[in-house]
Amino acid sequence: MKRRTFIQGLAAFGAIAALPLPLSRALAANIANPVSVNELPKLEGELTLYLGRGEGGLYENVLQAIQDRNPNFKLGIRRGPTAALANTIVAEAKAGVRRADLFWAVDSGAIGLVSDAGLAQPIPNDLSAQLQPQFRYKDWAPVTGRVRTIPYNTSRLSKEQIPTSIMDIADSDLSIGWAPAYASFQSFVTAMRILEGDDKTAKWLKKIKKRAKTYAGELGVVMAVERGEVDIGFANHYYTLRLKSGKPDAKLDLAFTQQDAGCLVNASGILALNDDPLATHFMRYLLSIEVQGYLAREAYEIPLVNGVPLPEGLPSLANISPPKVDLTQLADLRPTIALMRNSGVL
Repeated sequence: MKRRTFIQGLAAFGAIAALPLPLSRALAANIANPVSVNELPKLEGELTLYLGRGEGGLYENVLQAIQDRNPNFKLGIRRGPTAALANTIVAEAKAGVRRADLFWAVDSGAIGLVSDAGLAQPIPNDLSAQLQPQFRYKDWAPVTGRVRTIPYNTSRLSKEQIPTSIMDIADSDLSIGWAPAYASFQSFVTAMRILEGDDKTAKWLKKIKKRAKTYAGELGVVMAVERGEVDIGFANHYYTLRLKSGKPDAKLDLAFTQQDAGCLVNASGILALNDDPLATHFMRYLLSIEVQGYLAREAYEIPLVNGVPLPEGLPSLANISPPKVDLTQLADLRPTIALMRNSGVL
């Protein structure tokens, strides 16, 4: 995949077309104008960021570009699995230690863990006003979105043959690829528990297990669907788009369920762990036109500010109806892990 750096991509954003209905007309209402990095204050000083691993180095490109643009700014970075870093932040706080100023997590569940511990600082109103209304939280800022999808093999079936209810898929005769050990899948199961209850979720998992092939990650799931090993899979949208970007004739497309965990829109996000204005100013860069555009083009993630085009190849989300779930409710994975183990999935 071609990876232009954030700096190289700045020139492409001289004029930004309006984003065509990013989630729905309702979600696009009352959003403040997007901000360019050229309008942001220069960063001066030092911050330490705990960075959850993700997106194959693309987040690293963004961070390096921000530092290159701000020569008087020094960013110390601690890298690790998102959940492990969240637990570290909480443990350090209990020990009376604060080593991180910011936490950028690839999954909102980890954000919720830190937020629930009362460690996150409030988000300024002008910053949250730039986000889609359903992604506004008092103490963290979603950066980019990802929607749960049903990738399917176009030579084996049509979109009309795929149930629009995630629960109904368990009773279909479709062969399935999944990655139950993958963090995004576990967040999806957590959302199902919240929406459907533990009993229905456990029954769903047991039924799916009988017809599912297990893969190490969701890119593996999507590749298996394209090869025809299975009819459908469960995966975040960008794995399909990335595969198709390198293989335009792939026998692969996306289907969406409706108003259930199968089309959950999750998000990466960032929060500040102190009230230093420098931390807040750094967060503004991640919501800038340039960073949002870069992550949409290169990571195929969904921009959450107005005025940035959707990732190439992603169908219009105007008719998609994700469930109403407070993403911070996905924080506690322990009941989900226990349920998946008891169901023989893990």
